[in-house]
Order: sequence, then C-alpha cells, then structure tokens
Amino acid sequence: MITHDLRTYKSAEHLPREDQLAWKIAEVAADPVAVEPAVSEMIINRIIDNAAVAAASVARGPVASARAQALCHPMKPGATIFGLANDRVSPEWAVWANGTAVRELDFHDTFLAADYSHPGDNIPPILAVAQHTGKSGADLIRGIATGYEIQVNLVRGICLHEHKIDHIAHLGPSAAAGIGTLLNLPTETIYQAVQQALHVTTTARQSRKGEISSWKAFAPSFAGKMAIEAIDRVMRGEGAPSPAWEGEDGFIAYLLSGPNARYQMPLPGRGEAKRAILDTYTKEHSAEYQSQALIDLARCMGPKIGDLSQIDSIVIHTSHHTHYVIGTGANDPQKMDPKASRETLDHSIMYIFAVALEDGGWHHEKSYAPERANRPETVALWHKISTTEDPEWTRRYHSQDPKVKAFGGRVEVKLKDGRVITDALALANAYPDGARPFVRENYVNKFLTLSDGIIASAEQTRFLQAAEALESLKAGELAALNFTVGADRLGVPRPNGIFDWK
Repeated sequence: MITHDLRTYKSAEHLPREDQLAWKIAEVAADPVAVEPAVSEMIINRIIDNAAVAAASVARGPVASARAQALCHPMKPGATIFGLANDRVSPEWAVWANGTAVRELDFHDTFLAADYSHPGDNIPPILAVAQHTGKSGADLIRGIATGYEIQVNLVRGICLHEHKIDHIAHLGPSAAAGIGTLLNLPTETIYQAVQQALHVTTTARQSRKGEISSWKAFAPSFAGKMAIEAIDRVMRGEGAPSPAWEGEDGFIAYLLSGPNARYQMPLPGRGEAKRAILDTYTKEHSAEYQSQALIDLARCMGPKIGDLSQIDSIVIHTSHHTHYVIGTGANDPQKMDPKASRETLDHSIMYIFAVALEDGGWHHEKSYAPERANRPETVALWHKISTTEDPEWTRRYHSQDPKVKAFGGRVEVKLKDGRVITDALALANAYPDGARPFVRENYVNKFLTLSDGIIASAEQTRFLQAAEALESLKAGELAALNFTVGADRLGVPRPNGIFDWK
C-alpha cells in the first residue's frame, strides 16, 4: 500500500492531475491486476448476503416505493429488479430499487475505521451496469473488488462523521471507480466520474440522527444512482469540477477540516492486488454494527442477571462512536421513545440491549415491532440503560492491530440489592476474529433463513447455484443474480407519484 498525503491547494498553486486523489483512485480502478481467489470467494459471499437482506425487505414500504419508481423507467437491455422476473429498467433506477432493498434492514456488511461504511452498497450499482452492458461474472468480480477497495481506503483515511457528513460521500466515488473497472474505462474517464460522484453525494448526517426516516435506506441507492449518471455523463465527453478534494474551495477546505488540514490516504500501488473486501465483515443481527457484539453480550448476561425487574441501572462503557452515534451521547430523545421509527430504534443501543436481554436474541422484524417496543417492562428496562465513552474502547476501535481492534464494550449492571454484574465482549461472534466467524455456510444459511416463505425453494436453489458459479457466468448471463417472488410477496403499493401521472 502507498500512503498519499492529501491537502488543500490554492488556485494559484499548480497541482498536476497525477498528484490528485481522484487521479490516484482512477489509476487503481484502471489497473488490470488479477483478482485473488480469496477475494472472489468473499465477493460471492457478499452477493449472497445482499440478496438475503433484500429478500427479507422486499415487501416493506420503502422498498415497494423504490420499486414502483424504478418500474416507471423501463429499458432494454436494462437491469433487473429484485423480486421481479421479467421487468428491465435503466440501470440507475435498478440500483434505486435494489440498493434500497439491500439497505432497508441495516443487515449487510460493514467496515469501520476513521469513518463508517457499508461497502456492500457498491454491489447494486456495479451489478446493474454489468447487467445492462452484458458483462460477464469475471468482469463483475473485478468491478466489485475495486468498489470495495476504494470505499474501504476512503473510510480509513477520511472521517466524515466529525463534520456531520453522511458516509455516502465515500460511496459515490467508490461506486464510480468500480463501474469504471467493470467497463474497462481509461483513467481519464474514471478520474472525472469519481470527482463528479463526490460533488453530488455529499449530504448531511441528519439522515441518521433524530427522527431517522426511510431516507436512510434510500441514501446509498442515491449515491449509486449518481455514480452511474456520473460515469454516463463523463463517457459523453463532459468533465467534473477539479480538483474535487484538494481544490481551494473543495471538499477538504470547506466540508472537512479546513484549508490547513492534512489526510493520509492509503491506496494499492500499481500491480498490487485489491484485497480490502477481506477486511470487511457482515452482520449476524439486523442492527447498527456497533450493537452486534453487545447483542451477543446481552445473550450471555441475561441468565447471569436472572430477574431483570431487579435491575437498578445498566451502564455500557464503550467507544466514542458507539456512545455518540447509537448511545446516550447522541442526546437524541427519540432513542428512548417507544413510538420511534424502526430506523431510530436500530440506532438506539439502549433499546437494542434491553430487548436482547429480555429475549435472549434478536430478530430483524419481531424485535422492532411497535407492540414489542411499547411493552411496559421493556420501556422500564430500556430507560435504565445509558452509555459512556471509555478511552480504551475508543483506542481499540481505531486500532489497526487485529489482536487489539474491538467494536464492543463493557457492561456494568447494578441490581437493587447492591450487587454488580459486569461482563465485556470485544468482537461480535460473527466477526472474522470472533467466536463463530461467518463462512460460506453462514451466508447461505442467512439467505435461506431470511428468504424462507418469500422465495420459493427451487428459486432459492437456482439463485445460490448461480451466485456460487459467478466466475463462470458468461457475458449477458448476470440476470441470473436476480431472484423472483410471487406477486403476493411484494407488499402493498404506495400512492402514485409524479412518474405515474396520467
């Protein structure tokens, strides 16, 4: 890996293209380096993972809305939509529908470093373009490997959260780079598209704070949609504002840490394999990633505590990110409100830990049901829980040493009789270094479980066979990575919008 020094340049200073971050990203994307077998295997795992969570959400309101919008934009050859057998739409609208389905339940893969990300959000836009352009499985693998590589390294090098910028600002450029690799575009074209995608996907962090709405699921789809449009526009000979990151009025100077800031951005050197996907991890539970280890810890602590009504207070000692994003450090009263949306409860470790203690586990639907959130004993327990930042857990969160890195915390339970029960867990069980790391069998089981009763058994088998044979899928065969469901499984359509106007 090469670490690039990133800073702002005044307009009077000449910054050659070759020294700009967007050009360096484009060079990585255009590098024809071979994809390692372990990377190809993990890409297949994540395609299965995305399909699993998309199947579980295919009937939910936001997904039905996105699908209805997409269907207003038919195109041949076009790209497929999850759940539908024969409909083809333009690729940017396919990612609008499919990306929302993948993101709706907050249940797919994650990478946490200086910032947050769900790098599996790169797959829908790259797949949609691959289907529309008749690419092969091998082409798709190359494109996805780039998408993950760029996103993971942007997340390593640049923190968006401290400036209250949503993390899709890293997704637009990474998806554009991945599409560039897929289409074997020249460095110049990818360079322009990456910058265009950055400019149009920089949005406020409010989408994940306060009254969190369904936009949280649409936001990555928007970034993927913008990445496709950026590539299309640049392929037609248009350019982008440059330099996007380093310009005097650019991303660093006015949206990040200011004109005097410097960032250290790692990227593979020429000829170096793209392996970043191997540093990412998926979720066993449908909740914010920082809650994964704490759900596992709650399952262990419940029997030790016994009668939960005897709890006086619970304090979760954890990292800065966990405390301020999904803990009481966020100062969001909505995180303690039984009437809060599913998206808000998903970002409340107080609610999640209470339910996991009571139920001894977590379910992607039942754990968020309104009747579950409004159960009086749950509300009482929930409101006894608080979080606090522990510098040691913050240090471990940011550590690059796999033996030190941690995304969990230490829980201190005080009982009414004065006893104190404590326990800690650093890593979720499903994490690569956890107690039960996810392997292909786990991804397949996750797909079969989440799609049970939604996708017919024969269709489940067909999809899994196609996904596991990805490397051998020929040009034009990538529609096999779609799945279909019966019309009765697609949910109730929402009211018509502008695109349906008659």
